[in-house]
Amino acid sequence: MPQRLVATSVLGGAIMAALACSAGQLQLPEPRRLVIFSGARLATTQERMEEVHDWVREQWDSIALDPSFFIDGVRQDGPVYPWETLEIHRNERQDTARITFDGLGQRRTYHLYAHLHLMADLDRLDRWLPDAAAADEFDRERLILARVADAWLYQRAILDFPPDGILDELLYVNENGYMREFLLTARPEAFVEARRAWRAEHPDGNAAFVEWFRQTFERDPPGFRGSP
Repeated sequence: MPQRLVATSVLGGAIMAALACSAGQLQLPEPRRLVIFSGARLATTQERMEEVHDWVREQWDSIALDPSFFIDGVRQDGPVYPWETLEIHRNERQDTARITFDGLGQRRTYHLYAHLHLMADLDRLDRWLPDAAAADEFDRERLILARVADAWLYQRAILDFPPDGILDELLYVNENGYMREFLLTARPEAFVEARRAWRAEHPDGNAAFVEWFRQTFERDPPGFRGSP
């Protein structure tokens, strides 16, 4: 069975199993509280998850069914951040975004990241993420990663997905308001001007973020070198 149809079938089954029926309509269950190995906890609301559910379902349906493009997901051994292996190929037959992931639990979330970048490349991002469509390169990436984090929160809190080291980083970073610092620390070479401007506004550096990250994940943030 083609990968798109497999993804759609599995996703549909997971959602139907996770949702409870009430008065003939699908109703999200109460989101479960999340905790990772360090003891750091997160909680969200049912109202927020209902909003995320709507756009996640629409976007995943588009990824699975839109014939004008293809998201090619490739599984590998070992952790990888979504931006590390993303490739976009434009052609008349079918535009393609190729991305690598570690573990089936990451697949749909990494597909979403790849889809948003492909839509940006095709000048179609305004349908899915209007604020990012008009943003500069750094803010577009920040907003895309924030949406990826929201999708992972939905999968963890509603669909009961198990923890994942990479995606849990994005989730906790986003929920604690550190996405800007995370991105500038993890990818300083990609956003030189944004990093320079941020450092000018924060002469003490990113010490608070690095300390929070170490306490939350018991390791240094990605891309961190030397003292903050």
